[in-house]
Amino acid sequence: MKKRILFLLLSFYSLFLVAQQSYYDDVNLFLTGLSLKSELVTKITNTHSNFLTYDQVWDASMVTDMNPLNASEVLLIYGWESGSDGDVTNDRERDINNNGGSTGQWNREHVYPRSLGTPNLGESGPGSDAHSLRPCDVQRNSSRGNKLFITGSGNSGAVSTGWYPGDEWKGDVARMMMYMYLRYDTRCLPSNVGIGSNSDTPDDMIDLFLQWNAEDPVSDIEVQRNDYHGNASNMYAQGNRNPFIDNPRLATRIWGGPEAEDIWGIYSGADTEAPTVPMNLVTSNITTFSIDLSWDASTDNVGVTSYEIYVDGNLNGEVSTTNYTITGLDDNTTYDLTVLAKDLAENTSAQSAVLMATTLEDTEAPTVPMNIMISNETDVSFKITWDASTDNTAVASYDVFLDGSFNANTTMTTYTPNGLTASTTYAVTILAKDTAGNLSAQSAPVNASTTDGSSGGSNEIFFSEYIEGTSNNKALEIANITGTTIDLSVYSIRRQRNGGQDGDGWDTDFVLTGNLDTDEVVVIANGSSVTDILDEADIVVPNNAGTNFGYPVNFNGNDPVGLFKNGVLIDIIGVFDGGSGNFAQNTTLRRKVTVTGPNTTWDETNEWDSFAVDSFDDLGNFASTLSSDTFTWEGLSIYPNPTSVNHIFIKNNEQVKVEVFNVLGKRVLQRTIETSNPKLDVSALSSGMYLLRISNQDQSTTRKIIKR
Repeated sequence: MKKRILFLLLSFYSLFLVAQQSYYDDVNLFLTGLSLKSELVTKITNTHSNFLTYDQVWDASMVTDMNPLNASEVLLIYGWESGSDGDVTNDRERDINNNGGSTGQWNREHVYPRSLGTPNLGESGPGSDAHSLRPCDVQRNSSRGNKLFITGSGNSGAVSTGWYPGDEWKGDVARMMMYMYLRYDTRCLPSNVGIGSNSDTPDDMIDLFLQWNAEDPVSDIEVQRNDYHGNASNMYAQGNRNPFIDNPRLATRIWGGPEAEDIWGIYSGADTEAPTVPMNLVTSNITTFSIDLSWDASTDNVGVTSYEIYVDGNLNGEVSTTNYTITGLDDNTTYDLTVLAKDLAENTSAQSAVLMATTLEDTEAPTVPMNIMISNETDVSFKITWDASTDNTAVASYDVFLDGSFNANTTMTTYTPNGLTASTTYAVTILAKDTAGNLSAQSAPVNASTTDGSSGGSNEIFFSEYIEGTSNNKALEIANITGTTIDLSVYSIRRQRNGGQDGDGWDTDFVLTGNLDTDEVVVIANGSSVTDILDEADIVVPNNAGTNFGYPVNFNGNDPVGLFKNGVLIDIIGVFDGGSGNFAQNTTLRRKVTVTGPNTTWDETNEWDSFAVDSFDDLGNFASTLSSDTFTWEGLSIYPNPTSVNHIFIKNNEQVKVEVFNVLGKRVLQRTIETSNPKLDVSALSSGMYLLRISNQDQSTTRKIIKR
């Protein structure tokens, strides 16, 4: 019901400006950021009712790109000249029927090149989406090839190793790339097709396209194309629209950057009147860590769209309702609370009068840690895991004791003590601490024994992940849980091509280098893998003829891979001489956390978990190696925590990498957080406890967060 009220208000407002298309009647245009992006993704996906064949794009282009001034011509993207200079490659118009692949003809330009998709876009689905296909001179199309878009000026052409589409076409290009990103997500990343930065956007959108979208207004030909495809009754129409053609300002509301044209006028119209100040703030349901806040609705000449809530002068959240729960507060602490109102034109009221509120004092201790388990025993270490404690506020950390003596403090529910004595039994106990410093009792002792050091097991490194994805998305991960630093120079990797069916044995050694610290992993990746893989790689093998196209990470699903130590096989993925059987084609394999050492016999059932093609979210983190080190990081602030909203703020003095892991050790979210945009979107996370790892070039720290 609230949503319908917002839509009615929006429709009322639009009557006085430039009414947006009815296509958006069921889209909440009051949203901003990734919430608005999500709404538009749903809309353009659900209305994409007709999937054109690649050949049908010819027919569609003759209609959508027909020259408005001459029905016998089509307009050619990247062109700028009338044809009078004798150079056909720079023509802006071409006879509508003169299409094909010969010099002087026009063909279909994939503005988002097929080869830059992850994987290749092909000739169907994204490869035949007419919103990214434009008529283009054959030779100019060839000149562009798959060059990345780059900043420039003037007419189209190569700039350094990139391609500038021309002053007339750069806005068209930007809006097409934005559409393709929304419609096909990571398969059509802006960062794969343009040279720019995404450091100031909440996802992979780059500043280059935001700049072009603002600098080059929507053209008549864009509107003509959009109106045709938005009408599903047209013969070659897809049924969906490009929202950024209908209103370029939508891009600004999602990703920020320079303010683009607001065609509808609903975000930047003549409305300059601010809403009234929110009044009568009231608190309720005060706990040790949260406060419920409500207020009277503000009024506005058009309509109030949202309210911003401030705690001690810092923005804590934004809602469209007149109530909000502030979480992640300290116990027995007084806070200054204020609220301001906003309308659709971004006019803001003054902040309300300050309301002071004090959280309850926390005197309740967490529950005692339970179900302590011991695994991965070596002669110098063992792994301890336990169930998370609960608390009326939040559990902050755990103290680990061996034989009654304090050994370590950790924010995680797993810990591996090192430097222990071989063949020794230790009594392990654990207590929980909350954010107020209350301590639980120590758990019942559990005995853990180190080995005598004579067995293999965790005395050796082993394969922990194998990725055989689309195209060249290929990587290997090796884990070290031995308790000591390993010199990798005595280790190598070999591949057997085609399972030995051609009579080939192991290929040549790929010798590893460097040291691998305990509880760490090393990732070896093919140089033509996608960015998500390369970001985690420690060793990247270039994909070219000189490296046999990325050997040994150029395997297929029937190529066994071996880990060797001093020339002796110690671990294997797949079956040596297994023939043509594909044991792991288009598959990601991850070693089960119960595995503590290598195995020269392939045992997929008992040692490996299988995941869908192109699953990269856990690469770089074997569950047994997640670090539990903690330290003080000055300037770091994380709030609200716990959170019942869809974001948390991570404020720091520098750019940081943020990774979120679930309680099983699986990474479920990864982002780069800038000081200028400290918000982390956690809307995709379900309720529960997570581990937040924050790192820069020099250090990292792990904190626990709770999503309610």
